[in-house]
Amino acid sequence: MRQCIDVEAVTKRLKRIEGQIRGIARMVEDDKPCEDILVQIGAAKAALHKTGQTVLEGHLHHCVLDGVREGNEEATLKKLTAAIEQFSRIV
Repeated sequence: MRQCIDVEAVTKRLKRIEGQIRGIARMVEDDKPCEDILVQIGAAKAALHKTGQTVLEGHLHHCVLDGVREGNEEATLKKLTAAIEQFSRIV
């Protein structure tokens, strides 16, 4: 996986999202308005989606291309389909 994505950048994004989630939990505990909490949930969801896009893009540019170049088209397409299915569940 290290050749597919910038592990450091993705990890940094995920840690930021983790902080967002902790902030949302504090908002709930502090009885903040529902509308404000929903805005922050939407922001965290969008950040997680963007991170997924980054991982999927890396998968396409490296794993998928390598699989096709090596002549493993069928297996590569199955793995790509599975990855896209997983990513589509994030939304």
